[in-house]
Amino acid sequence: MNSQRLAIFSAIVQAGSISKAAARLGCGKSVVSRQLSRLEEELGTRLIQRSTRRLTLTEVGELVFHESQQIDRALANIEQVTGQFQQQVKGILRVACPLPLGQRHLVPLIVDFTAMYPEIEVILMVEDRLVDLIGEHIDLAIRVSHLEDSTLVARKLADNQRVLVASPAYLARRGTPKTPADLVGHDCAVFNRGGTVYNDWHFSHDGTEIAVRVSGKIQTNNGMALAAAVCAGAGLTALDKLLVMKELATGELVEVMSEYTPRPGASIYAVYPARDWLALKTATFVAFLQERLFK
Repeated sequence: MNSQRLAIFSAIVQAGSISKAAARLGCGKSVVSRQLSRLEEELGTRLIQRSTRRLTLTEVGELVFHESQQIDRALANIEQVTGQFQQQVKGILRVACPLPLGQRHLVPLIVDFTAMYPEIEVILMVEDRLVDLIGEHIDLAIRVSHLEDSTLVARKLADNQRVLVASPAYLARRGTPKTPADLVGHDCAVFNRGGTVYNDWHFSHDGTEIAVRVSGKIQTNNGMALAAAVCAGAGLTALDKLLVMKELATGELVEVMSEYTPRPGASIYAVYPARDWLALKTATFVAFLQERLFK
């Protein structure tokens, strides 16, 4: 059954005539009359008895009109509900985020966001896997990666600066390297993902790229573990600044060779399934992150 024709039928009954219904609907009388006839054809029964003076509902027409009123109320409720969600920041916001970023930076921001918008509830999935936004009904994912072309919409939140860091105790014991070449004589904690050791470090200085192969006693596949290792005096490591902002602020770690810039990591993006009709809660949270993340 065509719901639009049912709505036109309801309008005819409420208006009392086809011409008045056409005026209310903003269309021609012939259009309204034709849609009524097609509805009756679909249902296989007459709904309205027409005469030159009045319209009279048949028995079936009265029953159909009663049901159509419930549909009208449901449609009105749907419009009201969707209107509220597009005019107010409310509802459940499902967010996915990788572990270090979620634990260190996103959780405090979510607390602030829910305080600003009391009608928001946040379900945060903190895990290091590529979630299926559509299949898992995720409103928004935070990703630290070089994004490939996809049907998802990506909004850049921040660049991902990398830093070379060490603990003050290690530097006091072993000395502070001044150039990348000096790293050869130092202990360096490095990434090891799936058996691939990332011990070729790249720096830029005055427009020149410099590469150096480092070594050390600690290898791991987790950035937070690297940060913990160098805090404990394992040596130097180069990783995303977002992972060690707290330690740099407290002095547990210090930045080394700041005039030599490590190759930057992948940028940080907010990713969501569609741009059209983006929910207000999602759009507001993205704008909030752009303003507050790493500030």
